[in-house]
Amino acid sequence: MTTGGRIVLHVDMDSFFASVEVRRDPSLAGRPVIVGADPKGGAGRGVVSTCSYEARRYGVHSGMPISRAYAFCPHGVFLPVDRPLYIGVSEEVMAILSRHACRIEQVSIDEAYLDVSDAGSFPAVGTLAAAIKQEIREETGLTCSVGVAPGKAFAKIASDYQKPDGLTIVTPGEVAAFLAPLPVAKIPGVGKKTGEDLNRMGIQTVGDLARCDVQDLIDRFGRSGVLMHRLARGIDDGEVQSREGYKSVSRETTFDEDTADSSILSGTIGDLAGVVAEALAADGLRCRTVSVKVRHRGFETHTRSRTLPRFTANPEVIRQAACGLLLPFLNGTAVRLLGVRLSALEDGHTRQTSIDEFLSP
Repeated sequence: MTTGGRIVLHVDMDSFFASVEVRRDPSLAGRPVIVGADPKGGAGRGVVSTCSYEARRYGVHSGMPISRAYAFCPHGVFLPVDRPLYIGVSEEVMAILSRHACRIEQVSIDEAYLDVSDAGSFPAVGTLAAAIKQEIREETGLTCSVGVAPGKAFAKIASDYQKPDGLTIVTPGEVAAFLAPLPVAKIPGVGKKTGEDLNRMGIQTVGDLARCDVQDLIDRFGRSGVLMHRLARGIDDGEVQSREGYKSVSRETTFDEDTADSSILSGTIGDLAGVVAEALAADGLRCRTVSVKVRHRGFETHTRSRTLPRFTANPEVIRQAACGLLLPFLNGTAVRLLGVRLSALEDGHTRQTSIDEFLSP
């Protein structure tokens, strides 16, 4: 069941940071490339931002503590995050996507949704998707994976189905059969802890989730149980939002294992703040409110916000505000998820930058 006529295309670049590094230094091709914090011989703090598929064969993955990545793959090529480089390549990719759809929702530096309903049919969108993949490869030297489906959540699941360099098309009549055998963790929002809780309820696959009594899910997970159940049944009403529709910019990350390490938490919140600040600037916006989201075990979630003295897009101002909001949570309690959200936005082109914007609030 989906809203009639909608066709969504999700583009996800393959191991983006690592692939860009290989593009810059072709001698890295075929080697386990790990981009993130300095491993310091296995004693480093921080996490893996992304890694090549060669590194993944050793068990390395994004979000993993860098010390563990070093233990799994000490011979890997460890590189620092070069955000200015990645932002430039991201802009190349998004420029290509903008040729093919009027409504594009960029959700991170390396992925975006396109509403391509105007193409009229799934076969036509399949041809379009292949053309987009080819243009990205020819113009940037990188590969991407694309999912096409009647809803955003299903397009995202489809883009992950045949990585790397995949193309998966799921028509309205195929959604239920496509989802049913997949692990329940494939449903967006179902992280490690939720997945474990569902497994204990006897729910292993998306099909199991679809057949589950929704009241049992509500009793255990609250409102999120309803959302999970709807997606499992093939119901996805999310609209692709163009940049003009943004009311906020946010990013969040779920740790592979809960952590109370203040260095990891502070470093992660700083990285997230940098990413949302970059997204804000890319859209020509400024923000007035910075919020931090902290989730502990059992879905206990806290949000703290700060309204700044003036609108800003300055990354350091945003980073300092986010780190300050995190401080009360550095109390030894293990954290499962961190997020940063920027809201109260304005068009950054409406006025000149003030010198005060570059001072700490």
